[in-house]
Amino acid sequence: MPVINVHVMAGYPPEVLARLADILSDAVQKVVPAPSEAITVMVNEVSPAGYRRGGVARSPAPALPDPRAVVEGFLEAMAARDLATAQSFLGDEFRMVFPGGVEMTRLEELIDWSKPRYATIAKRFAGWDLSQNGARTIVHCRGTLSGTWTDGSAFADIRFVDRFELEGGLIVRQDVWNDMAEAKRGSDAPKASQARA
Repeated sequence: MPVINVHVMAGYPPEVLARLADILSDAVQKVVPAPSEAITVMVNEVSPAGYRRGGVARSPAPALPDPRAVVEGFLEAMAARDLATAQSFLGDEFRMVFPGGVEMTRLEELIDWSKPRYATIAKRFAGWDLSQNGARTIVHCRGTLSGTWTDGSAFADIRFVDRFELEGGLIVRQDVWNDMAEAKRGSDAPKASQARA
């Protein structure tokens, strides 16, 4: 029956405290084989007036944004082709790696790279996973892609997985995997009736 007792300076909004409690509970389950109902997390608030570190009064640091919300905001801006808003979610050293090992650092490069591949694209999300690796937060999203090829024909139900790394609340890396090449190869294959002709 693990019990976690955490003290933070007062001033964080309730949703931040709830997020902290959820993350701590998840962390316990990565180490201790305890069901969630057996894990107790208590977040205690301490007045900044009664807090000193090294004899110096401190103020609470601002909370980092919810990493999933950051990724969702970025993907929504990209879907709308609002590159200025999308850029606001990115760190200075952002880079992305797309299928085939194609590496890019600028969103405009991605737009140019995608033009000969498809005319429109949309994501439908099936799940989200978050983890921590030191100072970096890892966000995976998975689901299916739909849209139109450059010839105007439609595609749907193409699997994808995106992996994001965030540091300081900003996205610093995106890795993309999907079955678009397989789906495209299938759409280019001759139909059975054409093959017999």
